[in-house]
Amino acid sequence: MSDLAKLKTQIVSRFNISGFQIRSEASIFLAQQITSLSGADQKRWIQNIANHVQGQSLELPVVEKKHIELAIKDANNTGLEDNESVFAVINAYDVPKFRYCEDKRKFIPASGSRGLLPGPDVKSEYIRDRYLMLWQKTSRHEMFNTSKICLNNNVKRLALRKIETLLSSSKMNDVVILGLLTQLTEGKFYLEDPTGVVPIDISETAFSSGLFCEGCFVLACGKFRDGILKIDEMGFPVTELASSSRAFFGTVNTWGGRSKSLLKYSRNLAELEKNNSGDSLVFLADCWLDNPVVLEKLKMLLQGYNEYPPVAIVLMGPFAKLNENVYSLKGRFQALGDILSGCERLKMETDVVLVPSCDDPAAANILPRPPLPECLVGDLKKRYPRIVLATNPCRLQYCTQQIVVFRADLVTKLCRNTIHFPKSGQLEDHFARTLISQGTLVPLNPIVLPVHWNYDLALSLYPLPDLIVVGDPCQAFQTTEQECTVMNTGSFPKSKYAFKVYIPSSRTIEDSQIPDD
Repeated sequence: MSDLAKLKTQIVSRFNISGFQIRSEASIFLAQQITSLSGADQKRWIQNIANHVQGQSLELPVVEKKHIELAIKDANNTGLEDNESVFAVINAYDVPKFRYCEDKRKFIPASGSRGLLPGPDVKSEYIRDRYLMLWQKTSRHEMFNTSKICLNNNVKRLALRKIETLLSSSKMNDVVILGLLTQLTEGKFYLEDPTGVVPIDISETAFSSGLFCEGCFVLACGKFRDGILKIDEMGFPVTELASSSRAFFGTVNTWGGRSKSLLKYSRNLAELEKNNSGDSLVFLADCWLDNPVVLEKLKMLLQGYNEYPPVAIVLMGPFAKLNENVYSLKGRFQALGDILSGCERLKMETDVVLVPSCDDPAAANILPRPPLPECLVGDLKKRYPRIVLATNPCRLQYCTQQIVVFRADLVTKLCRNTIHFPKSGQLEDHFARTLISQGTLVPLNPIVLPVHWNYDLALSLYPLPDLIVVGDPCQAFQTTEQECTVMNTGSFPKSKYAFKVYIPSSRTIEDSQIPDD
């Protein structure tokens, strides 16, 4: 009798003692999950899973495979409350929506249903929501908050104005405006806010650090003369720590997931995060399954991690280098399933998250992009049940940490569309400052990266997460701004099969690479 058959017999016997009849498919599945463990660990896991199945209060004393999968997941979360989980993937369409109320000076849940095809008024609403979010955090900064008593005489207080105040005057000095940088006529730039539009002159403007693109909100300082704002200095809205931003939301869950309160404040998860020093998250982009060399390198990566399973492996698209038809791509995912089905410890402990790119099939090039369709990955999910189909972008929650994952050529697009390319400093610092100052993943004109108006909040970076992961084919990098780490994975094939590993307990990033043969 083989080891797997002996293990299956033990499982059937243990469930019979508990008064359950376990299906053959379910017993084989559980045996495959624990076959690589030692004898003592196998017995402990069988006992543990049987106890969790008993706690499910089944209508019939028949254990199916789905009951075993749920019991394994519950066993991994032992010691946590019902609404807490070690790891979760939150899709863009499930992100809760909040809107800033100027009267109450706080963020409140937005009411009403959301759809992909809203009325035209929603377009102005999502831009106005971005503006109000930036206005409230900028106006209470010590530089602009005139209600505070200035203890430092060296701090110069500035008046943050609306555009309507300029339009009522023909001349004004020391003007500071927060507005949307836009190009209403070819080659001529304007600033716009909810109260009006003003043409600007940037011929002699000094720019601060960052990548200034049409579609960004900027802080402009200058002189208003004869209907034109001549800008002396242009910068981005002020940045602030996530802890300061969260004070205006309270403990309500702004991140997403099944918990009503924000898991950032969970003591159980904080303790677990601190103790699990060996946990890791793996990120790589451009997983070309139609390229035999890339598929072989992926096989080496997955088999290598089978000995030391991470919490999750995030594979970002495109999943085909060439524009293959849907039926061909389905076969590519089956090949990935063949590899994963042989990784027994990964099947037991690791979620594999698939994040599509805009080049993957079956969806329009509008953000947020829906997950890969089931018809493509159905066979893969059967062979590896812990496959998670995510939107692009998506959010991850590991214990108390918040992570945003976005597969787009974002660095490239910002560089191509900037009206002023910085002459000094590192590109990654300018890129990170742009995202964090704007509070969104897409501070660009909608023509460059179209967005579903009703789901713009899914692209929000306010309050700041702990980690922003971007899958751009340009050179990989990582940098930190306002205690938020911004990381670009680079392209897995183009970087000689390099990828990034995040260690949550220490909040560090390790550069890894598949060795050459």
